[in-house]
Amino acid sequence: MSDRSSPPDGERREREDLLVTALRRLGRLPLGMLRGVGAALGLAAYLLAPGYRRKIRANLHRAGYPSRREAWRAAAEAGRMAGELPFIWTRGPAAIARWIACDDLATLEAAEAGGHGVVFLTPHLGAFEVTARFLAQRAPITVLFKPPTKPWLRPLLEFSRNTGAMRAVPATLGGVRAMLRALRSGEAIGLLPDQVPGDGDGRWVPFFGEPAYTMTLPQRLAQHPGVRVVFTVGERLPGGQGWRVHFEAMEEEPTPEAINARMEALIRRYPAQYLWSYNRYKRPRAAAQAPQ
Repeated sequence: MSDRSSPPDGERREREDLLVTALRRLGRLPLGMLRGVGAALGLAAYLLAPGYRRKIRANLHRAGYPSRREAWRAAAEAGRMAGELPFIWTRGPAAIARWIACDDLATLEAAEAGGHGVVFLTPHLGAFEVTARFLAQRAPITVLFKPPTKPWLRPLLEFSRNTGAMRAVPATLGGVRAMLRALRSGEAIGLLPDQVPGDGDGRWVPFFGEPAYTMTLPQRLAQHPGVRVVFTVGERLPGGQGWRVHFEAMEEEPTPEAINARMEALIRRYPAQYLWSYNRYKRPRAAAQAPQ
């Protein structure tokens, strides 16, 4: 028996096409306008959604930012992040690179020079969708992502994340194998190191003083000969100026403890641009209880 709650294939494809068309049209608007509208919506969400507001304030407080002013700033930046997505998603790597400045190219070139593959770690900080596009206009990159739980988001993400030399693979065993193949070919891969891993693939280590389940995948990937690990952040510049991409080589072993310490330092540089609404401290079903 068919599922009556699911629309027919033709109707579903029509809806998906409409979503992509709407995204393309929004992407034609000026970046500053999209960010401004996004900031207003972010502030409205903070004001009108008590659960969202509590989550932002609780996570900021954990990190040592208890003031309400910081929470309002974080809500506005989260809105700007969402608002700029159509602009980012509707442009290929070469087009978006024209909006990006970078002062750390020497760090990037040194990591690429080895030819054994690079693991780029990009936290939920600033415009994390921009960094992979910047890298993809130089060489192929495979990025790991969690498939959205809402079906209507899938066509948008498929449209946005498989472009040019950038290939997106799901956070599954098959996706990890695809990343390993890319590394063995000397290519780059990208991960969100503060994304909570599933299936027990992590360890509880401190993040701003509280246990957070942190992925062990970067440490395993870095064990392959010659692989370099580099942190990258897409700092959002004011108004409609674009972004500044930063690179920091990780010379120490990328253990979960070292990764969280690096992320804390980066977040403290741009605290308002971290995605404080992200449920960083949740416990995956397959994970043991967090230590007390």
